[in-house]
Amino acid sequence: MIFRKIANCWNAVVNIGIHPGLSFIETRRTKLLNTVAIPGVILTLYFCVLNLVQHRPALALVNIVHTLGDLLILYLNKKQRYLQARGVVIVLSLTLYGISGLLFRNGAEFYLILILVLTYLIYDNKWLLGFLSVLIISVIAFVYYAPVMWDLKPLVPSGRILANLVIALGVAVIALIYFKSVHAEYQEQTEEQRKVLDLLNRDKVKLFSIIAHDIRSPLATLEGLLLMFSNNHYSEAEMKSAAKELHLKVSQLGETLNNLLRWTAGQMKGLHTEPADVLLAPLVNDALSTFEPNIRQKGLKLDMSVDDRTPVYVDTNQLMIVLRNLISNAIKFSHQDGTITISTATDNKNVCLAVTDEGMGMDRERQETLFSFGYKPGYGTAGERGSGIGLVLCAEFIRQNNGEISVESTPGKGTTFRLTLPAGHEKTPEEIEEEWWA
Repeated sequence: MIFRKIANCWNAVVNIGIHPGLSFIETRRTKLLNTVAIPGVILTLYFCVLNLVQHRPALALVNIVHTLGDLLILYLNKKQRYLQARGVVIVLSLTLYGISGLLFRNGAEFYLILILVLTYLIYDNKWLLGFLSVLIISVIAFVYYAPVMWDLKPLVPSGRILANLVIALGVAVIALIYFKSVHAEYQEQTEEQRKVLDLLNRDKVKLFSIIAHDIRSPLATLEGLLLMFSNNHYSEAEMKSAAKELHLKVSQLGETLNNLLRWTAGQMKGLHTEPADVLLAPLVNDALSTFEPNIRQKGLKLDMSVDDRTPVYVDTNQLMIVLRNLISNAIKFSHQDGTITISTATDNKNVCLAVTDEGMGMDRERQETLFSFGYKPGYGTAGERGSGIGLVLCAEFIRQNNGEISVESTPGKGTTFRLTLPAGHEKTPEEIEEEWWA
């Protein structure tokens, strides 16, 4: 328990100034600066007390100033003034380590080796790096070779000089190891992003090949019919007869294009999930009303058992898109005069909605690719055909709403899609009245 509290405190301090909008590399640089500043506070306070005990008040004063400087770095990072914090590191270190090494001959100039390493880890500008490198190396050389300007008694023991050298080199090695791990982590993230982009590009190629086929077919039919009609090859009666089939294909094309636009907007981060408590039954009824002509055309029967008072916590628009796609599929693959069942089951945390048809069903292989672009859409019982993007969109929207989607199907016996959605808060009559008056 104690170690866990210490670890939590350490993480809290190391992450000072970190926010979600900060880039990966800037986040790591800020953490590195915090990681160096924290031991700096502890060490300088320790040496301050040691120098006071050993009657070196001037050197203890330098230690106190350095402690305040490290605290200032943490404060500037907390205020997200990162460039100022890094400037304080350079100026403070050059001044205090230079003065300590020059006047007290305690080996403090060796800490400038650490500052040189940090400079290359926190800055990118080559001209600034060149200038600071020359400056830091010059200060180290000047302090090391300069003659003793005065004699402060008692002298700092030689063991202190060795300790400062070991600490400086040790922290420099730790900083390099840290950034090497950061570089490896960055490479891993880049590789993961590359793989995701490759998969996304492959999905887009599949998607556009599917869409091109599904758009070309009804448009080619429409173009051919209009050309034949304009050339008087079809009578008006024949055109009316063909118009029904053409209307079906064009309506399917419209739904395909709508799904494509929604999926594209989602990939471009244009869709934002805004969940709210909403009753499920009205949404199901609204989705069903869209397909009333299709249901009548196939003579389908509806068996709906959705409690009028069942609330869910979802984005209304996204759930409506999911419901329309699932109901559309149920109608598409149902046989003439079949039955579509829509039912719900609830527990304390979730609501399970099931959409079941008694249609064509599908085998295990098709079920495994159903929610990906590897799925090849089949033809419905009346020749209907979709693009397959609708179920991909459903899976994405359900995931964004912290739900789950699954399928159970048997060839020739039908299919059941199940949605598991977060349960909403059932509003009391008083809350409903307050909303009405608002």
